[in-house]
Amino acid sequence: MNRLAYFTSGYAFKALYDLSKTKIKIHGKENLQEGAAIFVINHFTRIETLFLPYYIYQLTKKPVWSLADASLFKGILGTYLNKVGVVSTKNPDRDSLIVKSLLTGEASWIIFPEGQMVKNKKIFEDGKFLISSSEGKRRPHTGAATLALRTEFYRKRIGRMLEKAPEEAKRLLDLYQIDVTIHSLDHLMAKETMIIPVNITYYPIRARENLLTQIANALIDDMPERFAEEIMIEGTMLLSGVDVDIRLGEPIKIKDYMNNSFIESDISSRRKIDFDDQISSKPVMRDIAIQLMEKYMASIYQMTTINHDHLFASIVKQMPFEKIDSYDLKSRVYLATVLDSTKQEVFHHHSLDSNQIHLLTDDRYQRFENFMQIALEKSVVTVKDGVITKDHSKFFEKADFHQVRIVNPIAVMANEVEPLVSIQPYIRRLAWEPAFHIRRRLSFYLIEKAIQEFDKDYDEFYIQGESKSKDVGRPFLIEGNQKDIGIVLIHGYMAAPLEVKQLALFLGEKGYWVYVPRLKGHGTSPEDLASRKYMDWVCCVEEAYTIMRNICNRVVMGGFSAGAGLALDMGTRVKDITGIFAVCPPLRLNDFSVKFVPAVNTWNRFMDMVNLLSAKKEFVDNHPENPHINYFRNPISGIRELELLMEMVEGKLSKVIVPALIIQARNDPVVNPKGSYRLFELLGSQEKEYYVVNYDRHGILLGQGAERIYNMVDEFIQKLNTIFRIKG
Repeated sequence: MNRLAYFTSGYAFKALYDLSKTKIKIHGKENLQEGAAIFVINHFTRIETLFLPYYIYQLTKKPVWSLADASLFKGILGTYLNKVGVVSTKNPDRDSLIVKSLLTGEASWIIFPEGQMVKNKKIFEDGKFLISSSEGKRRPHTGAATLALRTEFYRKRIGRMLEKAPEEAKRLLDLYQIDVTIHSLDHLMAKETMIIPVNITYYPIRARENLLTQIANALIDDMPERFAEEIMIEGTMLLSGVDVDIRLGEPIKIKDYMNNSFIESDISSRRKIDFDDQISSKPVMRDIAIQLMEKYMASIYQMTTINHDHLFASIVKQMPFEKIDSYDLKSRVYLATVLDSTKQEVFHHHSLDSNQIHLLTDDRYQRFENFMQIALEKSVVTVKDGVITKDHSKFFEKADFHQVRIVNPIAVMANEVEPLVSIQPYIRRLAWEPAFHIRRRLSFYLIEKAIQEFDKDYDEFYIQGESKSKDVGRPFLIEGNQKDIGIVLIHGYMAAPLEVKQLALFLGEKGYWVYVPRLKGHGTSPEDLASRKYMDWVCCVEEAYTIMRNICNRVVMGGFSAGAGLALDMGTRVKDITGIFAVCPPLRLNDFSVKFVPAVNTWNRFMDMVNLLSAKKEFVDNHPENPHINYFRNPISGIRELELLMEMVEGKLSKVIVPALIIQARNDPVVNPKGSYRLFELLGSQEKEYYVVNYDRHGILLGQGAERIYNMVDEFIQKLNTIFRIKG
């Protein structure tokens, strides 16, 4: 190996990845230990052979050599691979070189136990690891296990011969070219041989014509189909951006597998044993190698990083229905995302770490849209009027092995998570459940989730003498006697569900189902509110909408103050809302504290710079109209989040096209009526109403005259019901 070429190429590939849109994240660094290591890694792309040695070297500070297919060792590429420590699988000295370098600790090794790229990711059948390749099906290779066992065998044998037969020990040291003046024998004997499983998961996987394919087509006449496919896949990954999750598993220590009388007998034998000599323990070690292979293959694939594509592809594959409703599919995938990952011991792509309720509202991160785009491109599904028709045969037809990533990537996605046996029964149940069971399970789950989160937040942020009782902040559902229309009713800033309970009860008496969510940070203490972002409130409202959507045929969104702004926000993003009513919506605020927020933020940043945290201004006093509900301290950060929410909503109001009702108090001390009228004008709705009531308070849903507001809301909802009954 040319060390200069090795390190230079490593930095060159690092520079290439820095210039590309690829994001590499390495997990499990704590599993790296001092010793002689063979890294066993799943193999999906050609570029793994090039970039993995560099990244593992950066972690271990030890050169990393690897095996590569003999067909690559031709011309300039072959010369280059030889210089950077890549060894041909057909090199006659391959095994002895690996054992020697592991004994001395001069290098670690990368071995792909699948023996080739597994482009279709079909690795698991009937509970066993089975490689599907262009030549047929076979078991994964046991080479890594065999080499690890042989290394540990000779390490122990050298140590034993140093005591019993020094001449045989010297012969073995000479055989493996171990210079005892460089390598301390004590240090040599103390090393542990281990196999470290590694999983690489890519997301997303797409194949498109790209700059690299254009260059290759220009330079290479009659480019082989296999080479063209690899450039399309790997070029798209490099240029368009892909997340690469590399997970290092717990080391498998080989010494734990050497406690066998047959192996011990050969280790202690005084007779001359050369590298390829037959020994009595060889059949035993062959059986142990198979056990080790099963262990590290299971470990590799248990570390697969699950992503949205995996879940969509797996559920579509396993659903027994030919016709699939789009919302129903997204509901099943959402339920799959809330699988208890700790209990099931599975790893998630970072995009699954946050609340996934967006899948059921506006798909703002295009997880469903991106999956459907490729499924439609590859004719795995067709879509008409929101109904997906699945071509079941696409998951089982045999595509050319070297073209499957292009021809049917959806099947590849589903194949990749088949070895995750802990989640497959759960996925299967979700895929087969009737749609009405899914709806019921989803609404029950979200209702219970909201209550549990409130209880947890209340216990965590409770302040004696300041926090209200739990009845003030707990979310609640009122059951109606008809399911034509359900209502989501959202409380205001620094308030709690109790603020809108009287209106909710009034609507419940009219026969409507009503759900009142708790916005995160509310109903507990100001410290809780200070820790929240406005997107936390958005997610709470989206969950509330989803609950009602799965109970009733149509959903009306309504809210008071900041809750009104959140209801309008839903109208800008979610298509199937029936109508929106907004009471005192805060496009502009009169509250004096808002004027001081920029100055206070500047002051706080300055205090951070000079490390005077005690001088920061984090709250301003609040004098609420409803002291039994509202906080007495207003967090500066919360005011800023409210401003950001209003700015976001104002820019999208033209997208609200459903019927809308705006109600405003004329002398509202908090919300400027000019702002709410401006909001009304910006609405894109053809059917919209604006009413001003002659009240001189902000909280007009409570106290004298509140029932007048209730009747206005009820009249609006009755109109909506009439409209849709006529249309129906």
